[in-house]
Amino acid sequence: MSKAWGGRFKEEMAQQVLAFNESITVDKRLYAQDIEGSIAHAMMLCQQSILSQTDADTIIEGLLTIKQQIESGNAQFSIEDEDIHMNIEKLLIKIIGPVGGKLHTGRSRNDQVATDMHLFARQAVQELIEAVRLLQQTIVQISEEYIEVVMPGYTHLQRAQPVLLSHHLMTYFWMLQRDKERLHDSLKRINVSPLGSGALAGTTFPINQRHTMELLEFEDIYPNSMDAVSDRDYLLETMNNMNLIMIHLSRLSEEIILWCSEEFNFIKLSDQYSTGSSIMPQKKNPDMAELVRGKTGSVTGHYIALLITLKGLPLAYNKDLQEDKKGFFDALDDTLSSLKIYSGMLSSLTVNHDNLKQSVNQDFSNATELADYLVTLGIPFREAHAITGRLVLDCIDKGRLLKDVSMKEYKDIDSRISENIHSILTPQSSVERRRNENGTSAQSVKNQIKKGKALL
Repeated sequence: MSKAWGGRFKEEMAQQVLAFNESITVDKRLYAQDIEGSIAHAMMLCQQSILSQTDADTIIEGLLTIKQQIESGNAQFSIEDEDIHMNIEKLLIKIIGPVGGKLHTGRSRNDQVATDMHLFARQAVQELIEAVRLLQQTIVQISEEYIEVVMPGYTHLQRAQPVLLSHHLMTYFWMLQRDKERLHDSLKRINVSPLGSGALAGTTFPINQRHTMELLEFEDIYPNSMDAVSDRDYLLETMNNMNLIMIHLSRLSEEIILWCSEEFNFIKLSDQYSTGSSIMPQKKNPDMAELVRGKTGSVTGHYIALLITLKGLPLAYNKDLQEDKKGFFDALDDTLSSLKIYSGMLSSLTVNHDNLKQSVNQDFSNATELADYLVTLGIPFREAHAITGRLVLDCIDKGRLLKDVSMKEYKDIDSRISENIHSILTPQSSVERRRNENGTSAQSVKNQIKKGKALL
């Protein structure tokens, strides 16, 4: 029987089972990691005199040939050989003969695939960290470019207080910074070697797991062989980290979509990052932001799917774990592409200065400023809050703003109110007076950007 495990079986696998069981269509993506792990395994087997130097050299040369064939598109994979491991082994035996069958000495596909996924996850996290860093860099650049632009700040999606656009944008820098720190931290749990754990119980061959650990640049070895082959916590953790990145990008997407609308008209996206309508000629749609918002659901779904897959699994390896890869790969691709799209989209947007300036001068977002000012006159804040609230209500009834209230009316509220009250109530003054360490004054935001640059 052609199967590597076929000696035990009398009958051939049913065709529909063959198709249902295979994973090569998904895990072929692991070819480089599988070959890297196999080369390290062959080198260790040779060091331990389990393989001769001639056999090890022949195997390694064959593996490098296969890698070249795969990358040039000349390797043929087969679902009959189930997965990337057996496909590469079959190709190896075809190239170098029966000696290729010695490579699997002292290991199982269980610790082999675990090793592949640790190697893949390590590379994936490093790519994610770099993509996050580049987006952070873009945010810093546009924050510096628009450092003096004032915009409405919102709570409950209602006008609250004026803030600097740069202050608003830097919020996402710090969300991404936490994401990046989580990714860095996850490497401690990813960078652990399961190789040599066998199917679940280790091996009788005198292998040297420390040697393969060093060759593959892992930092430690799993203390328990059963845990080594069944652990997918590191994938779940990484997927949750990707989930949080996408949640943050989705929040930003919602704001970008709002800001592009005619109702807000705060920004304009580049034509390069927009689409049109097949029926409405005037449309310019923020579809990239919408796609990121939509892909967030897929990434979250893959995270939940793996969580549920792991929920009821007994030790050690179970075939259910074959389902970890498709979701992980899809989530990674969506997260990386979303981060890269955002770097380009944000760096090419333009800000509608005039409309932003008009928006902060046509609302009551300076009401807190008036209440705070009254407190400086010795009025308790709760009383100052009530006085300001009544004045706002009066303005609403009369169709005017706080800047339209006459000096006489302000004096009637309290004779100590200064002649410069109207200048105090301007959006620019409101922003600049908030000079606390993490406030929205220009100097505070410049300090914040400086701190962010140091982290980059």
